[in-house]
Amino acid sequence: MLYELDQEKKLFRDMVRDFSENVIRPQTDHMWETGEFPYDIVRQMGELGLFGIPFPEEYGGAGGDYLALAIGVEEIARVDGALAVTVEAHTSLAAASFYYFGTEQQKREWLIPLAEGKMLGAFGLTEPEAGSDAANTQTKAELINGEWVINGTKCFISSAGTDISGVVTITAVTGQTKEGAKEISNIYIPKGTPGYNIGPKYKKMGWHASDTRELSFDDCRVPESNIIGKRGEGFRQFMGMLDGGRIAIAALAVGTAQGAFEEALKYAKERVQFGKPICHFQAIQWKLADMATHIELARNLTYKAAAMRDAGVPHTKEAAMAKLFASEMCMQATTQAVQIFGGYGYMDEYPVSRYFRDAKILEIGEGTSEVQRMVIARELGLR
Repeated sequence: MLYELDQEKKLFRDMVRDFSENVIRPQTDHMWETGEFPYDIVRQMGELGLFGIPFPEEYGGAGGDYLALAIGVEEIARVDGALAVTVEAHTSLAAASFYYFGTEQQKREWLIPLAEGKMLGAFGLTEPEAGSDAANTQTKAELINGEWVINGTKCFISSAGTDISGVVTITAVTGQTKEGAKEISNIYIPKGTPGYNIGPKYKKMGWHASDTRELSFDDCRVPESNIIGKRGEGFRQFMGMLDGGRIAIAALAVGTAQGAFEEALKYAKERVQFGKPICHFQAIQWKLADMATHIELARNLTYKAAAMRDAGVPHTKEAAMAKLFASEMCMQATTQAVQIFGGYGYMDEYPVSRYFRDAKILEIGEGTSEVQRMVIARELGLR
């Protein structure tokens, strides 16, 4: 089956690529060196509709779909991973909570500014004792006199501590099921709520300009109406959103690998050893050929999973496959890009060093490679 983007998607891709090249790329060195959050670029991305790509226009979105989101994230990641993950986490996780499960009032109050990029949202699932074992949530929310009283800690949370961050959605234990298991619900907490404490920004291997922090809740009180969806369905909701998040992370991996590949290809044509450009040597040619092939395979798998999500058909297996293959491919591709650059690839002044550091987290975040293999095996009927 021949698959090709339609004209609308091609125009959208070109628009995001032009923005990434002309607005983001000139600032990448500065963002990497300082770790400063790029407020002006984020504002412009909001004006372009990049924070609301898959949401309806009536809720402030761009009226696009998940394939468009994957394309957008890929094109941004091709230039800068920190901004790509800012879009990815905000859109596919935080804003998606309100879009898929929120009431009409919650959508009007929160989804619209989130989709318009006027406010950033965060998504709080991971905890010190609940990483791959996401169901082991320790954060508790007790209903007292019409309020949820929340206590607990979330870690590695994106976009919670910027000046334009407005809300975090979290999983919290709200009781027990009839079977005695944890009843986990989805609750949103506006920034500035007493008892909601935002830790200092982490110092990370990569994604320097993205905002990543620990969050803690100390008798944090929010109204009972701040629950999203039905009580006890929070874990199921978050797992469903992670299918979408994994597709977006796969797209981020494709973009990161593509950026590294382009740098390596250009360098191989310029770097002269033994009297000729190193691209004339078969050892280098094969590295580049493998990189190009694996990137194309990952892109097709990612686009397929996104198209399946847009079609409303089950796609848990395909999302996990895309995330697994694309993230591991990205680590391999960025490693080979550094190898092609040789000693220069180890220097921060060359972008391949940044791509390499950005790649590793893609095998960890939103489900490690090990978890993806577990999900795929389960979907194959292997228990």
